[in-house]
Amino acid sequence: MQILTTIVHVVACIVLILVVLLQAGKGANMGAVFGGSSQTVFGSSGPGSFLSKMTTAVAVIFMLTSLSLSYMVSRRGSSLMEGAAKPVTQQTVPTPKPAAPPAPAPQVPAAPQTAK
Repeated sequence: MQILTTIVHVVACIVLILVVLLQAGKGANMGAVFGGSSQTVFGSSGPGSFLSKMTTAVAVIFMLTSLSLSYMVSRRGSSLMEGAAKPVTQQTVPTPKPAAPPAPAPQVPAAPQTAK
């Protein structure tokens, strides 16, 4: 259930961003582009009402999925910090292996002594 809610939440986020970006500002009417004095090209209601209704609907879906996801996570009772609350136990450190004794230096034969 949480996975489905998360998918709906992400889709609602993307749609909400797109719908908000499609809306024109208050001063950016289509009539101003053609030099006309009318306030709206598409009539009194125009596409603005559809976009505003779409924005409202997607925003409601976004808020409901946000609340439901937070409720699901709080009911699970698990926390990322659960492991941090445990006391640190003393661990034994293994003793390192003793290093191999150094190889003896090669013996150089001494010069033979001659009898006197």
